[in-house]
Amino acid sequence: MYKYEGLLIHQSHDDQGIIEIVDLAGVRALHFGSSSQQSSMLLSDPDRLHALYARAMMAGLLFHDTPHNVLMIGLGGGSIAKFLLQQFADCKIKAIEFRRHVLKVARSHFGLPLDARLKVKIGCGAQHAYQESREHQELYDLIVIDAYDAEGMAPEVSSAGFFDNCRTLLSSKGMLIINLWATDKPLLEQVTWHLERSFAERLLFLPVRTRGNIIGFAFGPQKPKPDLKALQTKARDLEQRYQLEFPSYMLDIKRHNHHTLNRVINT
Repeated sequence: MYKYEGLLIHQSHDDQGIIEIVDLAGVRALHFGSSSQQSSMLLSDPDRLHALYARAMMAGLLFHDTPHNVLMIGLGGGSIAKFLLQQFADCKIKAIEFRRHVLKVARSHFGLPLDARLKVKIGCGAQHAYQESREHQELYDLIVIDAYDAEGMAPEVSSAGFFDNCRTLLSSKGMLIINLWATDKPLLEQVTWHLERSFAERLLFLPVRTRGNIIGFAFGPQKPKPDLKALQTKARDLEQRYQLEFPSYMLDIKRHNHHTLNRVINT
């Protein structure tokens, strides 16, 4: 059976709706009942980050290059989790995924490994952040948020309280990375305002070329400010190491953050 112009290899339902997996032109994609891809994987190189937005989220390595304790809100196909586990031997990840069936297909169809360093909890990411922030502070040096359903970004992870809880859980020298959708202007403005308030305007944004995604980076209050020239040199080194477009990311970060760049980077 064909769907979204590709071969439908899996379809299941849960209380939240449809979960579909489609293979097209050597790429496997996760769908939630629409043509929008929630996650993707190159079949010939399943360990490589494929989706442009996921690759851009790893631009955070320019500022935080050795993640150790990671909280992920939203797992999807697990491509970012796989990347972090493969590249950083000391990295430990706690992932909160709302849909149990999404975890199942991440394991069965996208190669998410059974790894002692990865703990996956089924539940609401916002509720988890609320409960954990009441008991702990500065647990994580990296928080990655990529929580979408068929309708868009989950509203539970776009509130002021949620970002305050994330700030509590983030170490003072840590960083939060969030995948945002630029076409929903009111929600984008709302999330930006909440992030600015929670993180004292220490923010950078990276629009993903040819896509509707914008990646946000929020920094802990004691995160050191790197020099721009050092970052540009680092971008070239990281490009060689990870085969990701770090010089382009650095160029676009500089281009799209004129008024806020010097809050995070020594220019």
